[in-house]
Amino acid sequence: MVERRGASVDIKNLRKEFGSGDDIVVAIEDVSVSISRGEFVCIVGPSGCGKSTLIRILAGLEQQTSGTIAVDAAGWPVENAMVFQESGLFPWMNVQKNVGFGLMTRGIARSEIDDRVEAALKLVGLTRFRNHYPHQLSGGMRQRGAIARAFVTDPGMLLMDEPFAALDAQNRTILQAELVRLWEETGKTVIYITHSIEEALMLGDRTIIMTAQPGRIKEIKNIPFPHPRDVMELSATPEFGALKLDIWRVLEGEVNRARAELDL
Repeated sequence: MVERRGASVDIKNLRKEFGSGDDIVVAIEDVSVSISRGEFVCIVGPSGCGKSTLIRILAGLEQQTSGTIAVDAAGWPVENAMVFQESGLFPWMNVQKNVGFGLMTRGIARSEIDDRVEAALKLVGLTRFRNHYPHQLSGGMRQRGAIARAFVTDPGMLLMDEPFAALDAQNRTILQAELVRLWEETGKTVIYITHSIEEALMLGDRTIIMTAQPGRIKEIKNIPFPHPRDVMELSATPEFGALKLDIWRVLEGEVNRARAELDL
């Protein structure tokens, strides 16, 4: 059994507003959820429901208007790493230097950086491509580099905002399976934003379903499929299809409600 080494997170009554006066827009409202150490949680919801705003608050890139976030017993913020839709690799650095950049900026000794980068490259299967530059890599390989850069810092939380959305279907499936393997090996806490119900069911322990704007938690679904998971085999099961339809019905209601309000 893998030791769960990630952070536990307790979010209470989180609210985020943008603008002021009559122009205030409430992005998320009264969001409360507890995430266990080493849990893989996916968040789905209609476009504009505040999914990315929530994860940016968790990353420390945005400040909530009200509400609290507690991580473990040590307080906030916790060491975290974020992976976006685009890899964000520096084009003038090769893969090895990109992966080690965050460690270098923290003043970590070169010998330790080399060891940690080597382990991260091996973890994502990029050892042979250490001297390649981003323009020499496929989209899927660049995202592997971004994941390696996140894992190399040994974060308490791995925050992922639709990291595979821009990839073709084949590469997306390969990297979904790879991410599940990495998570099962490392025991990190992962919070993962996606528009894809299938992806949420393949990857997560639980799926949080958000309402249309302002984003609230509509429902939380436990994902009953055991680990280790074969994502392709899992997607072909009747249980997978039934749960996918169940979540879609919840989302469909929110999308239709949002459209009806726009027509008023």
